[in-house]
Amino acid sequence: MSLRAPGANRSNAVHAGAWWLWALGLAAAASRTTNPLLLGLLVGVAGYVVAARRTDAPWARSYGAFVKLGLAVLVVRLVFSVVLGSPVPGTHPLFTLPEVPLPEWARGVRIGGRVTAEQLVFALYDGAKLAALLICVGAANALANPARLLKSLPGALYEVGVAVVVAMTFAPNMVADVGRLRAARRLRGRPAGGVRAVLQVGLPVLEGALERSVAVAASMDARGYGRTVPVPPAVRHATTVLTLGGLLAVCVGAYGLLSASGASYAVPFVAAGVVMAAAGLRLGGRRSVRTRYRPDRWGARSWLVAGSGAVVAALVAGTDPVTLHPGVVPLVAPGLPLWPALSVLVGLLPAFVAPLPKESV
Repeated sequence: MSLRAPGANRSNAVHAGAWWLWALGLAAAASRTTNPLLLGLLVGVAGYVVAARRTDAPWARSYGAFVKLGLAVLVVRLVFSVVLGSPVPGTHPLFTLPEVPLPEWARGVRIGGRVTAEQLVFALYDGAKLAALLICVGAANALANPARLLKSLPGALYEVGVAVVVAMTFAPNMVADVGRLRAARRLRGRPAGGVRAVLQVGLPVLEGALERSVAVAASMDARGYGRTVPVPPAVRHATTVLTLGGLLAVCVGAYGLLSASGASYAVPFVAAGVVMAAAGLRLGGRRSVRTRYRPDRWGARSWLVAGSGAVVAALVAGTDPVTLHPGVVPLVAPGLPLWPALSVLVGLLPAFVAPLPKESV
């Protein structure tokens, strides 16, 4: 098979789940480091892939909002560190804020006081990690069609999928209605801003959303949504035990992956949890009578996209933690470690193997 990216069509499109696995792999790598250079490289990789393979769909424009949200989180983290202080000791004071006296029972908590360079750098590293996580999730939102992702959910979760699809369908429509009504008010010489204009526009928007909701509910009822078949009690109990047990095992394994001392049990717990949850969802799907129209294919390109994210996460996780966490006390300039940086560049693979969007062909 040729790896040169063809034009995107329904038959060769990358599975929405593959985009999410790729983005979660980058996010897992970001969660393992506080090195701002590596985090910036991860953000750059995510942004390049989004720029190369994003479509013109409304949901694909959310990446900029996630970038702004990440920057806002970074600023808030710095502000909290300045106002509420930090447990990080520092020897390079920058300035001193007026300190608010607190009662005895609030010992250990302070508002204001001395602000050091080490304190701000620690907050900057911590906020940059949170921002990188948000931006990686934003990349998945911009590349994966949410409707097609929810369409691929197991049968046990189809009611949740339908509810989310309906909600995500009506949100863009409501935004479009607001823009249309505001443009109509401007054409009529009426103000489009202010509280009064918002109140006058809100009623027609809500009325239109209600009418669409009733129409969708009637069409869904006519197509048999919500109808189930009887399932033996033993199967229901087994489904509950497997699903909840699997999710609990995944949570324990995820905690082990994020902690420095959980490498011995993290992978077995995650693997066992995934198997148990998959078995529970498989049993739970028996109560749902439905078929999937033109299911999405998980082809070779989807495997390459998902695998690139997994490789990035595995290679960065296997790096010496000392390399991934630059020192704050004493304060030193962060360096760019060669092996983790090369590992992150593997995440660029989707920009070359994923099909080109239609407008780019």
